[in-house]
Amino acid sequence: MARYVTTIESALPQVDAFAYMADFANARLWDPSVSEARRVGEAPLGLGSAFDLVARFGGRDVPLRYEIVEYDAPRRVVLEARRPGFVSRDTITIEPAGSGSVVHYDAKLAFGGLGRLFDPIMQHIFNRVGARATLGMQTALNS
Repeated sequence: MARYVTTIESALPQVDAFAYMADFANARLWDPSVSEARRVGEAPLGLGSAFDLVARFGGRDVPLRYEIVEYDAPRRVVLEARRPGFVSRDTITIEPAGSGSVVHYDAKLAFGGLGRLFDPIMQHIFNRVGARATLGMQTALNS
C-alpha cells in the first residue's frame, strides 16, 4: 500500500476549510496531477456525494470516481475511489486552530493481486504527487 500523509496550517476557519476540501471538485485547483474534476449531481454535499476526476499517475491519465463514504462536517470527510486492481482512500480531518484551522490529509492507495508487487515504485510516485498537492493545498487554504 502506498501512503502519503501531510498536515497544513490554514488561515481559513474550520468550517470554511472543511467546505473547500470536502468539495473534491476543488482538487483540480490544488492538485497539479488532477486535470479534470467535477461534482456528479446537484444534491447537497454529504454522504454519497460523488466526483469524477482525471488524475495523471505514473505517466497515464486515470479516470476516477470518488465518493464520500464518511461525512462528519466540519471535522472529517473520507473519499474513496475504486478501480479494478486498486482502491484510493483519502481521509481529510480538520481541526480549529486559533482563528484558522489545521488540515490533516491521509491518502492511501492499495493495490490488489499482483499489483502489490509494485508498492515500492508506487510509493515513490505517490510521494512526488503528494508533495506537489501539499504545496497546492497550502496555497489554496491560505489565499
